[in-house]
Amino acid sequence: MDFDRTRLTRRGFALGAAAIGLAPLGARAEQAKPGKVFLDYTQKELDDAYDQSVWAKNAQEVIKRYGTASEAVRARYKFETKAYGGGEDEKLDIFAPVKGAPAGGAPIHMFIHGGAWRGGRKEMYSFPAPTFVESGAFFVAIGFSSIPKVRLPDMAHQVRSAIAWTYKNAKSFGGDPERLFVSGHSSGGHLCGVALVTDWSRYGVPANAVKGGLAVSGMYELDPVMLSARSSYVKISDEEKAALSALRHLDRVACPAAFAYGDGESPEFKRQSRDMAAALKAKGKPSELVEVKGVNHFEIIETLGRPDGALGQVALRQMGRAA
Repeated sequence: MDFDRTRLTRRGFALGAAAIGLAPLGARAEQAKPGKVFLDYTQKELDDAYDQSVWAKNAQEVIKRYGTASEAVRARYKFETKAYGGGEDEKLDIFAPVKGAPAGGAPIHMFIHGGAWRGGRKEMYSFPAPTFVESGAFFVAIGFSSIPKVRLPDMAHQVRSAIAWTYKNAKSFGGDPERLFVSGHSSGGHLCGVALVTDWSRYGVPANAVKGGLAVSGMYELDPVMLSARSSYVKISDEEKAALSALRHLDRVACPAAFAYGDGESPEFKRQSRDMAAALKAKGKPSELVEVKGVNHFEIIETLGRPDGALGQVALRQMGRAA
């Protein structure tokens, strides 16, 4: 969830090319129009387009609901916390199916929380668990560090490590490693996209370890993001920016992927989702674009917490468990 309203005090970003549409970066680059910093955006307009609190005045109210709902879920449902690495934040909350896992193991849905890459924690994101555990699947909330404690590339590595650990250790808690699915929201949607384009051989798991992805309200090309006010706290090199822009690595996507956004979100978050879904489809890869009506950037992820919710239905359908 992206609710920070940081503003840059400096201006004068260089006008540059941005990856848009279906072509690779550089193949179909567009210059910003005169007096603009990206496409038709002034600096303030671009800052606002990557600041969801401008578009969702009830952001804090909804975020509070995350916490309240998650506390109730953690009190009601059985879960265990496991470490996937040595860092203090490298832990997973694993919620088990309410009726237990079958002998062959139950499917697993892993969730990557948002927080503008510098906030949020897994304990606030237990609320989607009922959708999965009531449907016979595991729900796993991924814990990881955030800026400024670590850099964005470190966050991506932690998320990838969590997914790889879960694949390797699924059978130890009753999960089926061959039915592993991943979702993420906002900056977690970005990290979900990064997970989908991972070279999994570096983590010792198969290229098709992830069987489906649901990226919600994410960012998949970081060029315009790094021209916005977010660059005041996200410090990455051009090489890192390229590596962490999922739109530039579509050949690595090895599973069906859905990209969702709310109709009340900013134009850039909508465009990023549309471009990613269209680019995958153009490459002949299974891709789905989901616009959820009547919700903003923060409200949309609440629909993952209901089996009849818009995102709950998408996630369960990916797992073959939709009603």
